[in-house]
Amino acid sequence: MSWDISIQDLPADVQSVADISNDYRPRPLGTRDELIQRIQQLLPHVDFSDPSWGMLDDSEFSIEFNMGSEEICHGFMLHVRGGGSPIATISRLLQHLNVRAIDCQTGDFFSPEVAQASFGQWQAYRDRVIREKSSSDDNEIPAA
Repeated sequence: MSWDISIQDLPADVQSVADISNDYRPRPLGTRDELIQRIQQLLPHVDFSDPSWGMLDDSEFSIEFNMGSEEICHGFMLHVRGGGSPIATISRLLQHLNVRAIDCQTGDFFSPEVAQASFGQWQAYRDRVIREKSSSDDNEIPAA
């Protein structure tokens, strides 16, 4: 279970995902190798030993970079787990790459102002699911 951010070529001149024209076609972001190089310029500790799936392990959170298997990258996903505040890292990454992203929790553009609340809502959901799973496991009748 993760808090997910979709990164792609999104128009800079719209305020909301709902405002994107139906005929808008995102441009490729570049080759996967170029993107990995640019990501590692900012975040040199991201492990891309598998170019399709990078991993950043911070002391409070982790971010997985789902880059896909295609040579030309039309977009990629961030799968965020843990606690702390990954918002500043994600914001810096988006600025560095000069791209926009969609916060899959809200369904709208990632913005630092909204992202902290969105990440907090995801954490609350995750914690509730874990508690419910733990509670249902405690109530199971052991097999004879």
